[in-house]
Amino acid sequence: MAFWLVLTPLAFAALAFATPSERVRPWLLPVAALAQLGLIALELSGVGGAPFPTWLRLDAIGRLLASYLAVLFTLCAAYAPGYLAQRAERPNRIFYAVMLVFFAMMNAIVSVQHLGLLWVAVEATTLSSGPLIYFNRNPRSIEATWKYLLIGSVGIALALLGTFFVAYAALARGAATSMLLADLLNDAPRLSRPWLHFGFVLALVGYGTKMGLAPMHTWKPDAYGEAPGLVGALLAGGLTSCAFTAILRFFQICAAAGEAEFARALLLFLGLFSMAVAGAFMVRQSDYKRLLAYSSVEHMGILALGIAVGGLGTFGALLHLINNGLSKGVLFLSAGNIHRAFGSKRTPDVQGALRVVPASASLFVAGFFAVTGTPPFGPFATPGSTSLRSPVCWLWCCCSACGSPSRCSGC
Repeated sequence: MAFWLVLTPLAFAALAFATPSERVRPWLLPVAALAQLGLIALELSGVGGAPFPTWLRLDAIGRLLASYLAVLFTLCAAYAPGYLAQRAERPNRIFYAVMLVFFAMMNAIVSVQHLGLLWVAVEATTLSSGPLIYFNRNPRSIEATWKYLLIGSVGIALALLGTFFVAYAALARGAATSMLLADLLNDAPRLSRPWLHFGFVLALVGYGTKMGLAPMHTWKPDAYGEAPGLVGALLAGGLTSCAFTAILRFFQICAAAGEAEFARALLLFLGLFSMAVAGAFMVRQSDYKRLLAYSSVEHMGILALGIAVGGLGTFGALLHLINNGLSKGVLFLSAGNIHRAFGSKRTPDVQGALRVVPASASLFVAGFFAVTGTPPFGPFATPGSTSLRSPVCWLWCCCSACGSPSRCSGC
């Protein structure tokens, strides 16, 4: 089923590019989203069949993230036709095609079980999301696009080097040279510790750049600030979550090798540092889209902190990923409407939004309370509690070192 989750958006991307009608093309995005939801329903119902190739399948984390991405993309797809109808001066053939490719590659990230193909999928998200950030075609958007591509490329190069180091950690000890996650987990006790450490550090920095952890976050304020709200929702809710998934894969290997404490120390430092940096920059920020970018940096730090704490922190981090991603999606979509209504992204220029755009302003206020952890919204509950153990304990079997259900003794 994972194969079709990747192939279906790619097929719709080709169809969108080949469709000549500007009136028909916008509705391909909601159709693709509904098709993806149907595939996810089949997968969760257990009738998806055997995995097509061994390196592309949905494990527990993959099912969770693929389901979440399908919901997020459906919200964005429902928003897209109306948004682009108001931007008729901009051709949307390339926009729709690359957005579907971007979505397909995000599904590939959460599905692949091969570290090399994981890197390819992450790099593909960089290339496909660049044109989306440049959609407004003004000097500020091209500056943001180049900064995003340049910093992202440096990060992804470090991630590739980290992938090679982890693979060599097996070769140095005479283990199998496979880059399949299952093989690396099985051979983890035999991995060379220095090479594994170097590999995890480089992977954390590389994929942490895509995730937006400080100090590798510098592309976020510009990219989120200049991209359309529709694109910001996918970047903040989708791309960062996928980059976090890539880091989780390397953390699994470290945990299986008995080096979880080493990995957790690094995640703890970057998590706390990201939260501190984001808090410092949010204090005097007047651009509400850049404010959301720094909020994303803070919440990525919370995800890293949750994995570093371990135990129930892992459950809280995964739940927080979903709650924060959906909240950010609502915030960016409503922020796009507010921006069009007032012609400004500065909070002093936005007065009386509840009268001008009542629905969008109400959603923005609700999303603001959600991302600040105010009850009764989801992010308030995500630090974790014992009540979370039963619904999500099956995830730990995927996150643990050996994948054994015995690690989930409280279920």
